[in-house]
Amino acid sequence: MRERTLPLVLTLVAAQLVVMLDSSILNVALPSIADDLGLTAVGTAWVLNAYFLTFGGLLLISGRAADVFGRRRMFLSGATVLAAGSLIGGFASDDAVLVAARLVQGAGSAMLSPAAMSVILATFTGVSRARAMSWWGAASTVGGALGVAVGGVVTGALGWQSVMFVTAAAAVLVGGAGLVLLERDHPATRRPFDAAGAAMVTVAAGAVVFAVLSVPHAGLASVEVVAAALVALGAGAGFLLVERRSADPVLPLPALKEPRVAGGIFVNLLGGGARIACFVLVALLIQQVLEYEPAAAGLAMLPTSLAGFAVSTLVLPRALARFGPEKVAVMGLLMLVAAHVLFSAIDHGVPYLWRLLPVLIVAAAGVAFSFTPTTLVIADGMAASNAGVSSGLASSTAQIGGALGIAAFGAVDAYRRAAVLSAGGSELAAAEAGLSAAHLAAAAAAALAACVAIATFPSLRPRRRRAGRTASRPGFGARKRCP
Repeated sequence: MRERTLPLVLTLVAAQLVVMLDSSILNVALPSIADDLGLTAVGTAWVLNAYFLTFGGLLLISGRAADVFGRRRMFLSGATVLAAGSLIGGFASDDAVLVAARLVQGAGSAMLSPAAMSVILATFTGVSRARAMSWWGAASTVGGALGVAVGGVVTGALGWQSVMFVTAAAAVLVGGAGLVLLERDHPATRRPFDAAGAAMVTVAAGAVVFAVLSVPHAGLASVEVVAAALVALGAGAGFLLVERRSADPVLPLPALKEPRVAGGIFVNLLGGGARIACFVLVALLIQQVLEYEPAAAGLAMLPTSLAGFAVSTLVLPRALARFGPEKVAVMGLLMLVAAHVLFSAIDHGVPYLWRLLPVLIVAAAGVAFSFTPTTLVIADGMAASNAGVSSGLASSTAQIGGALGIAAFGAVDAYRRAAVLSAGGSELAAAEAGLSAAHLAAAAAAALAACVAIATFPSLRPRRRRAGRTASRPGFGARKRCP
């Protein structure tokens, strides 16, 4: 093992930590931003949504760009763009500048994250890859929670602008480490860039994310949502036509015939929805059903981050080495099913220690056991030369799935709340009913993801028993059914 291996892994993992920190660090500062800049509810929502619009829309193309133009170059460019967007946001004096800064931040994160992951996927194999990706998963879990904590402390002490400067400083540090530790890109590995395909897939992904993010405030049948959906369909169809004729496509279409890739995409979409929406729904559950104050709710969620970090770094590598990523991914999805079902049964007044805390730990383990292994499954199905594409594909499908999940489960929650209130129920009863229904919908999504994994991942398919152990007979070895 090279002397630079550990510092390199830490730098790549730190890049993901910064990306995830940036995705949540502004959450607690939103009330201060709204008061300072006079934002409306829609304007406040787009301060957050602008980041996810470019982040989710550019992940796949950024992963491809890392393969074509060089992973080191894309890593350093992403860190630079993220730092620049953060500085612009820190000096923003109105909502237009702040939203523009968030768009730039999302673009930088979309460049940085798949570039860092693709270096891991292209550099390491076997146990070393599993260990590095486990740390990557831990950074994803801790980064989101750390962003909320740091954002609250820094905003209270120095104002919301300082939150943006913290992100800028972190991006500069990661970029500096990458400049020193990442190997230079070799010109011999350069490949032509499919500009037409890149434009089509970026427009399609961006339109999907825009439509999903617009549903809560505009409505499902609104002009912007319908128009964005039509744009996504048109760009998606154009992308398929362009890719069939491209000599070196953004997303090699034959790879989609590989069960691990095709299955992994659907598993990540469904599982991403169950994972990302999980703690959004739990945060609402703790504050609106259990009626915890915001500070107490934050402390109640802290063990989740600690458990996720411990599972990702101590348990997940051993599980991957023993069972392989395909089986571990299903284990994680089934844990998510169990967690969401148990969350749906929690109502007002339940004790924290023996009713809520155990379920939080199960949910944290389910998140850790499902995302990183699914990423490894997709990577195993792609050629090594497409490490950037596989990393971008894994990240983008998870992010888009999360956005879809939050929108869908939020709609279920709102529908059930409205039904209870119209029948004369209290706000508390409505919150209990709505969040219970939303968690059950998320459990169904995770269960469907497990079924897709069992049906498509090669190691989970039933094999014919060897002659001599059991005589074969017609119908034996039929496809395993999802429990």
